[in-house]
Amino acid sequence: MTRPLIYNAFVTNNLSHIHHGAWRRPTSQNLGYNDLATWISLATTLDAGGFDAIFFADTFGAMEDHSGGWRTSARHSVQFPAGDPLMLVPAMAAATRNLGFVVTGSILAQQPYLWARTVSTLDHLTNGRFGWNVVTSTRRSEARALGLDDIPSHADRYAQAQEFLEITYKLWETSWQDDAVSSDPRAEGRYLDESKVHEIHHRGARYRMDAVHQQPPSPQRTPVIFQAGGSPIGRDFAARHAEGTFIAGHDPASAAAAITDVRARARAHGRPDDDIRFIQGMTFVVGSTEEEARRLSSEVDDDLDNEAMLAHMSGTIGLDLGAIDLDAPFEEFTSDRTQGVIRGLVESAPGTPKTFRDLSRWAWSQRVVGTPETIADEIGRWAAAGVDGLNIIHIETPGTYVEFIDHVAPVLRARGLMRAAPAAAASAGAETTDDAAPVTLRERLFPGRGARLPASHPARAVLTSP
Repeated sequence: MTRPLIYNAFVTNNLSHIHHGAWRRPTSQNLGYNDLATWISLATTLDAGGFDAIFFADTFGAMEDHSGGWRTSARHSVQFPAGDPLMLVPAMAAATRNLGFVVTGSILAQQPYLWARTVSTLDHLTNGRFGWNVVTSTRRSEARALGLDDIPSHADRYAQAQEFLEITYKLWETSWQDDAVSSDPRAEGRYLDESKVHEIHHRGARYRMDAVHQQPPSPQRTPVIFQAGGSPIGRDFAARHAEGTFIAGHDPASAAAAITDVRARARAHGRPDDDIRFIQGMTFVVGSTEEEARRLSSEVDDDLDNEAMLAHMSGTIGLDLGAIDLDAPFEEFTSDRTQGVIRGLVESAPGTPKTFRDLSRWAWSQRVVGTPETIADEIGRWAAAGVDGLNIIHIETPGTYVEFIDHVAPVLRARGLMRAAPAAAASAGAETTDDAAPVTLRERLFPGRGARLPASHPARAVLTSP
């Protein structure tokens, strides 16, 4: 049965995210990344257009693996300069009604206790519309910025993430009882019953803590957990913890293979298949005819900064693509950095030789070009492969999203692949998540469920831990 997909705007709080060079377009507002009005305008556009969330990728270290080091990335504005996306969320939340906010947070850059307080605060301020994309960081520049000599190994980072989550789960789920806050504080003369607030104790390989969580339970208690690991360790981590996992399939078949693998791993951890939403990254170029769409796509290619694109991929995999033969095969290449991009490209056509040039053009491979009907056809094929939603990668803001909302969304809605727009749902009197009382991000992604985590999630296990 066809069901609406999840639609997220995939962005960063910087000048250039993935389609480097497109920020120079006269219609792009990317130059306003430090202007709060730019973000409020984008958020209200997405909210009115029926998007489910704005998903912030993030990094706090300049890409430095390409020839010339970080100065090359700076010269070409490869995700540099950049701001903190967490600072944008309260203002965007105040201006919107249904839109969710997913922010990337690295376990290397945070302390569990302070991060738990930040997240609970944001879940309160957004009325339960907050999600956390858990990352472990991959760049040496990030490690050195934190006072480390180098980034920990892939396995060590995930082991640290496991412990980090164990602590935050304890703080969010068990430090306060649901009825700890007085129902009528003024009449009772006190805000909370301290006997229903509990100190949390943790002793682990990397962290120790004795503390009471500083915030009362937020609408979701634990935010919606996202994760994007593509390696075997990353997929197992997603299968254990994620409610949404960002996949990088190069075609529906490779996406289906990744989904099958993660679901099998999730079942091994005692989680049902429907506990995880699979989100595919994709870019769209929309035309009124196929010819116009191809012309517009060619114009995008002409605007891209090829050196910046190479620098981005160099920083992603930890190899200077400016110093090697781009036509050399890379199937045997391994990296202790981001492994999902490499794995996804290899799995997209098993047995077909892949080169570093193919890898360097990864962003192009996620692009769908055509009329609204053609694009809806393609989205339908991904949905049939098991994909639950899309992280839509912009070429320029807000244009990429305005084009999608104005031209593609109506076709998707007619086919049952996108939920009704808020105004349409309200005028029809429909009982959807878009009218009447807004719902939490978890309820939006999992209609019919409550705001809190299901019993099958490992965070709930801390409720019964000794």
